[in-house]
Amino acid sequence: MFETALSLIGGLILLFAGGELLVRGAVQVATRLGVSPLVIGLTLVGFGTSAPELVTSVQAALIGSPGIAYGNIVGSNIANILLILGASALLAPIVVSSGALKRDSVFMVAVAVVFAAAAALMQLGVLVGVLFIAALAFYVFTAFRQERQHAAGGHGAAYDKSIAAQGVDPAFIPEEKPERSVVISLLVALAGLGLVVFGGFLLVEGAVTLARSLGVSETVIGLTIVAVGTSMPELVTSIMASIRKQADVAFGNIVGSNIYNILGIGGFTAVTAPSVVPLGIVRFDNVVMIAASILLVVVAYTGRRISRPEGGLLVALYIGYVAWLWP
Repeated sequence: MFETALSLIGGLILLFAGGELLVRGAVQVATRLGVSPLVIGLTLVGFGTSAPELVTSVQAALIGSPGIAYGNIVGSNIANILLILGASALLAPIVVSSGALKRDSVFMVAVAVVFAAAAALMQLGVLVGVLFIAALAFYVFTAFRQERQHAAGGHGAAYDKSIAAQGVDPAFIPEEKPERSVVISLLVALAGLGLVVFGGFLLVEGAVTLARSLGVSETVIGLTIVAVGTSMPELVTSIMASIRKQADVAFGNIVGSNIYNILGIGGFTAVTAPSVVPLGIVRFDNVVMIAASILLVVVAYTGRRISRPEGGLLVALYIGYVAWLWP
């Protein structure tokens, strides 16, 4: 049991440390090559903070553990809304004023519904994965155009996801003249990638071992321990945004993360290792994810803030969800 815990904790530490080095190096390389800060924020920073989920899901799918792979994606989205946004609201009430965020939250629900439908009807293979990745590319491109035009409706979720990460780690902000050379920055990024890959391997191995030792399904482990563990970057960035009274950023960070999770991580997982989503996720957890997403849209469009009592309710709902999953 000790070795399993060590594998889980060590995997998570390597995932986070590697993810930071990966983003840090990639941002400096892109800055040296003259890429605009907006593009860097929407792509490298946005994707970089999702690296733990991406690597974990892909590696789990590759070793034939779709329960962990897709449980990580769906469980992360549920935890993002109920646990992380709820915890953020407990610290500081969250008000959504941006029209762009309201539109993005509707897109988040649509993406969740499409994922649930695809999972129920077919194996998630290369075609579905390519379509998901293409949809994410279109979403990021649209966000880039809107941000360049300084849309009156306010910043979108993809932008806020980047800003939230930059607020926690200033190293993610492109410098005018990076101190390191391109070669050194590239080596830092590659080292980070190596740590992320190894960390993902340890996390998945530990999760599989834990499931077998406890007699619990890999799907439950993926939906809970792995999902919450890989969602730690979102937890930290959203809570820091709440502490700084950046309510829209905290909200947008979660919406953006959920879109990236399904389209990006789900897409790459399907392309890399086509597999069938476990029946338990199809029948129950996808429904919970959609319900939680709709709840978020209702909050966004009614103009009501997520108060501290409501944040407490969201956290309580998450505790109830986990209690329902565990035998």
